[in-house]
Amino acid sequence: MNGPAAVGIVSLSGQVRIGGQALFPPIRLDLAPGRWTALLGDSGVGKSTLLRLIAGLPIDGCFDGRIDTPLPAALMAQDPGLLPWLTVRQNAALGSRLRGTRADADRLDDILTRTGLQDHAAKRPAQLSGGQRQRVALARTLMEDRPLVLLDEPFSALDMRMRLAMQDLAAELLGGRTVLMVTHDPAEAARLADHIALLTPAGLFPAETPDMPAPRPATDPQVMACQAALIARLLAREPA
Repeated sequence: MNGPAAVGIVSLSGQVRIGGQALFPPIRLDLAPGRWTALLGDSGVGKSTLLRLIAGLPIDGCFDGRIDTPLPAALMAQDPGLLPWLTVRQNAALGSRLRGTRADADRLDDILTRTGLQDHAAKRPAQLSGGQRQRVALARTLMEDRPLVLLDEPFSALDMRMRLAMQDLAAELLGGRTVLMVTHDPAEAARLADHIALLTPAGLFPAETPDMPAPRPATDPQVMACQAALIARLLAREPA
């Protein structure tokens, strides 16, 4: 399932201040059209703040800079954000419900099938496993059919096996879209990203990715070498 063509470069330049103190020096983040960019860094460094700015959401602090977002966006967060009184099917079509429009039933059936949720369509969130709830959140994101997808650590609460499976599923179903994935997991960035940007208090710095298509095998030597290099840079807290 390929999404709408991702045309136009999404970019953000500037800096964020909280309480008058800068989180980092002035930076520039460009998202390559139709590609995955992983924004990697320690907790509290400002990754989710940048994602919220691109999404047009309020932040804690003030932003001094410029944001160019020529593409409509869909957001998938760490918390699935499912409404407990709605079924899987209703939660997946929540965007249409909130806009007062009718969801495309054929498209919804296809997405529920592709995410392995068709047999659970009548269940409510309390009847689902953690991985199933994340798949509903992914289905809801896909139903929005936006060329720009913003992922804010959506798989971090899952166990390793389910996290890898969800990464593979997201990579398959979000192919062709411009994706920004905020993560603190070097292994996730090494597996999924076409471009990796390290955010530190010293600024934003590029990192190399394995020379192979994503999603990459978690145990591939190139992937593990990339992961090790990212860990070393994060531990050093230095750009080089």
